[in-house]
Amino acid sequence: MLKKYIKLSLKVLLRHKFFTFVSLFGISFTLMILLTTTAFLDHMLGPAYPETKLDRSLYVLDMEIKGPEISRRGSISYYFLNKYVKSLKTPEAVSITSFFQKTVTYHDGKKYKIAMKFTDAEFWQIMDFNFVEGQAFTKEDVTNINQVCIINQATKEKYFGNESAIGKYIEADWKKYKVVGVVENVPIIRILAYGDVWVPITNTKEDIVSYSMDGDYQAIILAKTKKDFPAIKAEFQKHLDQVEFQDDTYDSIRGGADTLLESTSREMFGFDDSKAHLLFIIGIGLMILFMMLPAMNLVNININRIIERYSEIGIRKSFGASSITLVGQFIVENIILTLIGGFIGLIITFIVLTIFNTSDIIPYANFVMNFRIFGYAILITLLFGLLSGVYPAWRMS
Repeated sequence: MLKKYIKLSLKVLLRHKFFTFVSLFGISFTLMILLTTTAFLDHMLGPAYPETKLDRSLYVLDMEIKGPEISRRGSISYYFLNKYVKSLKTPEAVSITSFFQKTVTYHDGKKYKIAMKFTDAEFWQIMDFNFVEGQAFTKEDVTNINQVCIINQATKEKYFGNESAIGKYIEADWKKYKVVGVVENVPIIRILAYGDVWVPITNTKEDIVSYSMDGDYQAIILAKTKKDFPAIKAEFQKHLDQVEFQDDTYDSIRGGADTLLESTSREMFGFDDSKAHLLFIIGIGLMILFMMLPAMNLVNININRIIERYSEIGIRKSFGASSITLVGQFIVENIILTLIGGFIGLIITFIVLTIFNTSDIIPYANFVMNFRIFGYAILITLLFGLLSGVYPAWRMS
């Protein structure tokens, strides 16, 4: 019986080409947008090279400081992070790093723009970089202000081709740095790890030792276990209560040691802790609403198609077709349509992600399709396809 339904459904779908095209377009386009967006979000917020320890990581990215005449919100100074975050006792490790900055370099008469990042030795402990050559710089390199650097594969190929880069020099930010390591490229979308060149943070031209609350630095905190998050957050809040302001510019500060999702939510909704998970709820809600679009589309088209098939329905009933038979056929048609649309959506998503990965739209991008999300999406679409077929089917019968 099911085989008969499938054959009949395929013939009906081929006969109503416009209906089939519109329905397939709605389903496949919806799935493509959902899967592509999920790949982007997973690449930004999920564990991926070199940020594979997200489940144990907290971040101090967004601080709010106020004074009698001025207030600012955003990243903060190295001085503050070194004194009040680096001194935390509960974490396994704490790294202070700058946001990457673009600088111009010259090699063999050619001009290159590279992303340069200042960081410390703990950065290489927290991040899981894949070293192609050499190794990370050490705490001694940071303390002694050694002019050493780590470069990515793309920079190595530009400067040194197929030769080994270890021990050779690269000029960046008007200084010559000795290459001690080469790592695989990091996508720019991994904003906290991204760079073309990484150097010891003490090589910055800024005065990072003297008192200042203004700066462009962030802290990455690695917990021994996720269970330590509450203790780390509480310890950091105690440190915030002990902040000493050495001038009249600022007199209050607030912020938190957040997960990556909490940090993203804080950037969008401010420092209201009650809204910390609002971003996640909004995302799930939008995803469900978006998945309902093809179902609503199918319901409307199916109802219109019923009107066109009244004569066919009447003839089949006169030859003894039962309501259950007609309903079953209509539901099978919808399910087949949904599965075909899902398969087309999967192919289109693969093409779109391949275009992003092979182009320079997003430097060093490596988007991977999330088949778990694809499975959920197909199940939801099948459910909506089933529901969108039930009501019109009963109307038809």
